This record gives sequence, C-alpha cells and structure tokens, in this order.
Amino acid sequence: MAKLYRNFTTQAEIDVQYDVENSVPDFSIYLKHFEEKNAEAMSTLNPQMKLRYGETLSEYLDFYPAKGENPPLMVFFHGGYWRMLASEDFAFAALGPVASGFSVANINYTLCPNVTMDEIVRQSRAAIAWLIRNENLKFDRRKIIVAGHSAGGHLTAMCLMTNWEEDYGLSNDCIAGGIPVSGLFDLRPFPYSFLQPALQLDMAQVMRNSPHFHVRSGLPPMHVTYGGAESTEFHRQSEDFADLLEEAGNSVTRYAQPGCNHFTAMAEFEKADTPIMKTLQSMV
Repeated sequence: MAKLYRNFTTQAEIDVQYDVENSVPDFSIYLKHFEEKNAEAMSTLNPQMKLRYGETLSEYLDFYPAKGENPPLMVFFHGGYWRMLASEDFAFAALGPVASGFSVANINYTLCPNVTMDEIVRQSRAAIAWLIRNENLKFDRRKIIVAGHSAGGHLTAMCLMTNWEEDYGLSNDCIAGGIPVSGLFDLRPFPYSFLQPALQLDMAQVMRNSPHFHVRSGLPPMHVTYGGAESTEFHRQSEDFADLLEEAGNSVTRYAQPGCNHFTAMAEFEKADTPIMKTLQSMV
C-alpha cells in the first residue's frame, strides 16, 4: 500500500496521532478546567479586550497588563488546529506570565476555512508589528517573547522566522525568544487527515508554512516543549524541529513535560515559578 506520509498508509493512522480530544479518556474534564481558569484570568487581570490590529472583525488581541512602567511582553497564539477557538478561550495563559511580571498580548486570528493558512500567518505577523508600533500599550519593545500552544506553536515558529526588516521595516531582533508548546512544525500530514476539509491545504501552502523547512541560522532562542504523554507524532514534531534548530547553530532547549498530555502541557502557564515561567523570565 502506498504511503501517504512517512510510514502512514491510511488517514486513520494519521488521525489517531493528531486527534487530541480523543487522546484522553474524558476531554470535558480539561474543558471545565480551562473555563474556570479563563474566568479567573478575566476577573483578576483587568484585561483590555478586543484591541483591533487589522481591518477584519477577527483581527484583534486581548492585552493583560503587568504591574510596572515597562514590563516585558509575552505574545501568545491560541491553539485549535487553525479552525476553532479564539483568544479569549486561552485567557488562562496570561495568569502565570502576569504573575511573573510580563504583560501578555493574546492574539486572535481568522480561522480556516474562511481564510487560508497563508492569511493566518500574515495576520499573526501583522499583530506583532502592530504591537511594536502601538505607543499606547506599555511594555519593553526590547523584551518580547512569543509563545503558543499547538497550532499556536506553529504560528510562534513562523513569527520567529519572519524577515522583520524586509517585510515590516522593523529590526530583525525585535523578538527576544520563543516558546512553542506542543507545536506543529511539519504540516505535511494534515492534507491526509480529518483536518483537511477545514484547512484545504495544497502542497505549496504546506511547504510555505511549515517551519520545519524554513530553519536558518540567526534565529531567536527557542524553548521547545510538549507533553511527555502525547502521541509519538507530537514528540517527533518537536524533537525534529529542535534538531534542525541546533544543526543550524541556533540556541534551543527542550522540555518533555513528564506525564503531561496535550492539554495539561499548558498547565505551567497558569502560575508563576514553574519551569516554563522560569524559562520565560530567563529569555529577557
């Protein structure tokens, strides 16, 4: 039987690797937890919601200010396989960073199939450029870290690989580091998966938008992390990407979170003094 991708010969084989909701016995447990933590973030962090960085209704961000005159900034991209969820569904991701002294910009973006992967990447980069140029938001422009979960990990990597000077007239060192969590860096399996009806990927889009194929030297430091209990494909996605970063001479650390699944891999963002929050602080 012909191979679809690597050693996978059927969609079912690929789907079982990437169907994260069915990878745990009861997804509703995590959904309830996120809802509770989102409510906590919204009630305690005093966010500025839906600040528009672009022309369409879905191009907005939520800003969670830290104390102090000039705090560092964490830019966060939510997950949802580029086809579901919104920035407010990941409000909890600001809890640990704000407690650690970081302001947080939680980015929303238009979802597939309403737009293409190319457009989601463009919006993500445009949001960062808007933040840097917006003088009304107080944060240190020299200390910006980009992070994201799952599909947001993919967007994190794509933003760190941007030619900021050529495309936006900004300094190429405008981002100090990146933390992709359970990221997706090689998009080649997804045209053969349950996600394809929404993503509508062709191979040209796959190659343009796979960080795996755009690693070069001189990238910001990255902390590549994922759940130790995730599927072998999630392990491979992160480990192969980290290998490529190292081979190109970039600074990269790895962290397989012991016993964590795709959802608990974000738990360290919920409070200060966790290993990921300590890494976040060390990057600035």
